[in-house]
Amino acid sequence: MTDRVIPLLDESRQGLRAPVRPHATAPSGLVLDGLKRPLRDLRISVTDRCNFRCSYCMPKEVFDKDYQYLPHSSLLSFEEVTRVARQFVAHGVQKIRLTGGEPLLRKNVEILIEQLAALRTPEGQKLDLTLTTNGSLLRKKARVLKDAGLDRVTVSLDGLNDAIFRRMNDVDFPVADVLDGIEAAQEAGLGPIKVNMVVKRGTNEQEILPMARHFRGTGVVVRFIEYMDVGATNGWRMDEVMPSAEVMAHINESMPVVPLEATAPGETAQRWGYAGADGQYDPSLGEVGVISSVTQAFCSDCNRARLSTEGKLYLCLFAHQGYDLRELVRGGADDAALAGAIAAIWEGRADRYSQLRASMPPDQAAKSGRRIEMSYIGG
Repeated sequence: MTDRVIPLLDESRQGLRAPVRPHATAPSGLVLDGLKRPLRDLRISVTDRCNFRCSYCMPKEVFDKDYQYLPHSSLLSFEEVTRVARQFVAHGVQKIRLTGGEPLLRKNVEILIEQLAALRTPEGQKLDLTLTTNGSLLRKKARVLKDAGLDRVTVSLDGLNDAIFRRMNDVDFPVADVLDGIEAAQEAGLGPIKVNMVVKRGTNEQEILPMARHFRGTGVVVRFIEYMDVGATNGWRMDEVMPSAEVMAHINESMPVVPLEATAPGETAQRWGYAGADGQYDPSLGEVGVISSVTQAFCSDCNRARLSTEGKLYLCLFAHQGYDLRELVRGGADDAALAGAIAAIWEGRADRYSQLRASMPPDQAAKSGRRIEMSYIGG
């Protein structure tokens, strides 16, 4: 195995200048990219820090005590985040997901949630406001988040076996505390809750059935995610990817499932419902999902944009660079100019990395350029 040399300051964080139109077109609630995909989903990273060191996201040998995180002055303030988000909503965004790093590490994040919860679509509808977390602080924060206006949470959990889970988070955090956080979220009404498990062959595939069994019939939806080549630090290899088709075949052998329709255009997960004795979907048993961005790309209807914690706009999870919106926000640009820049960036979008990866030789994707780290722009 060759050593990987990772710079402490990620040069891929350097942003592209956001275009400014001299005569910006007023937002109409619909903006299309170069492949005719609308902008509907905005993921906002509120911190680049996390208290876990999962190998597929923030490996300890890179994100150590010497790693240079963003200084607080570089982060968008809650008011700045809300101002930017308002322009995205004017362009048609209907769902906002707060991510990280670990978003609950951002002090007083409930204040931001309250501000975002007050936003309305051009039709006057409330946004779908969600948050992804590792669950470590959910017991403490669940009720506060709900009271601030958060609708639901997604919890990252890569197994129920405590030894495996502690090894994967690499900070010796017990799985029982995450399960307790999920229970607290259910008690607070932050649902329907989704639990995301990244499946890495040779590491935790034996946890697939225990996870499915544990949450079956509880109202919690488990989604199994193919191990992805995000960023440049996780040492991704194609032979560590367990295809979603194999995951579902494994589940179906023990707990029969039937396919379900997508709940919304651009949904990343394929849905499967547990079958009852009659072979039909039984809603009381719930459902599972798979996210197959390696083996079954969903680029064709991807409607998601990502805003980093320092205000850079990324058009794909596998992007190399983002557009600097903070420069506009702090440089005196008015809302019309900010909205115009967002529209121009989205209209120029043609990203479809996962589709292109499918035509690459095995493992070439891991060498196809330095991509931004997932801990910086969120999953």
